[in-house]
Amino acid sequence: MTAAVPTAIPHDEPAGRPITMFGPDFPFAYDDYLAHPAGLGSVPSERHGTEVAVIGGGLSGVVTAYELMKLGLRPVVYEIDEIGGRLRSVRFPGCPDDVVAEMGAMRFPPSSTALFHYIDKVGLQTTPFPNPLAPETPSTVVDLKGQSHYARTPADLPGVFAEVAEAWDRTLAEHASFAEMQTAIRDRDAKTIKRLWNELVPKLDNQTFYGFLCDSPAFASFRHREIFGQVGFGTGGWDTDFPNSILEILRVVYTGADDEHRSIVGGSRQLPLRLWEHAPSEIAFWPAGTSLASLHGGRPQPGVARLHRTAPHNITVTDTDGHIRTFPAAVFTAQSWLLLSKIECDEALFPIDHWTAIERTHYMASSKVFVPVDRPFWLDRDPATGRDAMSMTLTDRMPRGTYLLGSAPDRPAVICLSYTWADDSLKWLPLPVAERVEVMLQSLREIYPGVDVRRHIIGDPVTVSWEAEPHFMGAFKANLPGHYRYQHRLFTHFAQESLPRRYRGLFLAGDDVSWTAGWAEGAVQTALNAVWGVLNHFGGGTDPVNPGPGDLFEDLAPLTLPD
Repeated sequence: MTAAVPTAIPHDEPAGRPITMFGPDFPFAYDDYLAHPAGLGSVPSERHGTEVAVIGGGLSGVVTAYELMKLGLRPVVYEIDEIGGRLRSVRFPGCPDDVVAEMGAMRFPPSSTALFHYIDKVGLQTTPFPNPLAPETPSTVVDLKGQSHYARTPADLPGVFAEVAEAWDRTLAEHASFAEMQTAIRDRDAKTIKRLWNELVPKLDNQTFYGFLCDSPAFASFRHREIFGQVGFGTGGWDTDFPNSILEILRVVYTGADDEHRSIVGGSRQLPLRLWEHAPSEIAFWPAGTSLASLHGGRPQPGVARLHRTAPHNITVTDTDGHIRTFPAAVFTAQSWLLLSKIECDEALFPIDHWTAIERTHYMASSKVFVPVDRPFWLDRDPATGRDAMSMTLTDRMPRGTYLLGSAPDRPAVICLSYTWADDSLKWLPLPVAERVEVMLQSLREIYPGVDVRRHIIGDPVTVSWEAEPHFMGAFKANLPGHYRYQHRLFTHFAQESLPRRYRGLFLAGDDVSWTAGWAEGAVQTALNAVWGVLNHFGGGTDPVNPGPGDLFEDLAPLTLPD
């Protein structure tokens, strides 16, 4: 017996004003900016056709290049690997095209409203992602300390889990003004957001996530903190984030980033690939039908080996094939650590404080393992118990999180055997993929003794450890306590009026530059910041009826903490 097959549906906003990633650090309405008929601005006609280097072909780089092209500039994209970056969707030989392993980003909250602007633009469909205890998830098993708890709804779990959930709700209400902040975000009330957040930042910048829990009377019980670390909220356990700044976690919960996730049907990499091929209907200078692909002859330039400044105020790029090209402006969208190691850099690219911020960036490790299976056998019912044969699984065993992806009967599906972060990811790092699978299957046998997962596997497993990927060196940024000042420098770098002239013209973008790293929305927002920066650098401007992030910077700028 199987559950009903969910159908992929286009993304639709809920009725009323949705929660969006509007702040709290920089409460600018990127979705409104994108949707406005006046567009993002214009550059002087004499600048039309001017080349701008865009380094990195991930989502941030492709969005940056796409919008620069629409302004009539000529983006030149450099990419050392493949278009998509951490939107990496791997297909399995012999399986339908929509049976994919999402090695990087795999679930997107509706609050990513700027991201969904582009998802909608290129006609992609989304479907609910089977997070633990999500309404669309058939069942969830929470396996802790050798005991498994089967649930279709949170009410099916033992009472201690409700106590932990209540403790988290109380902690947010009593120590983080949660309800007031969410109301302000929903109302796009920048003044209230800034008042609330600017009070919290000085108090909490030096606090870890775990310390924040310990300081709450609601979490006086170590057992409750331990269970919360294993099960958490939204996507599951959060104990691997316990050493990180509590400010990072509050940004997630305030903006609904861990709620109501959706996946992109056919794989997330389709978004940057479709934008690469997309010919916008409204475009300056270029003829109708122009796309990033057509401007590049089908594929981007090779990766970047060297970056340096040349007279009078240019950025010179040497690619990995040895070709040298000079630009009046450039946008760097790859992970910033590459500037320290993989790319030879002129120190004059940035002020010393920005170099320090880049060096202090803290990246989280993350690993995944996927296998293709013949069908979603987990929806078979156990005749003795009436339960699903297998469930979305949260466990304190090595796999930590196991996701079951697919529900169409007698059609190939995918299991994400394990998704881990930080220290849990490092445990897998020395193991080749076959050994990883064996450890995971053994753990799952302990949880589901009557289920033979192996006999359903129909192809080779695939795995990734992002910390070992040479062009990434980590999965995503996660600030440690005390890192707010560093993040402030990186995020605000696009507003360069206060920088000496010798440091202008090179802009940073990418989700690790954003306040919401690890979410594709941050990649999009910083891309739009960089586009505004280039626009301003070339003497262009926005329409007064649709001011950009730099136009409103003085009013919305993130709080500056004293040194």
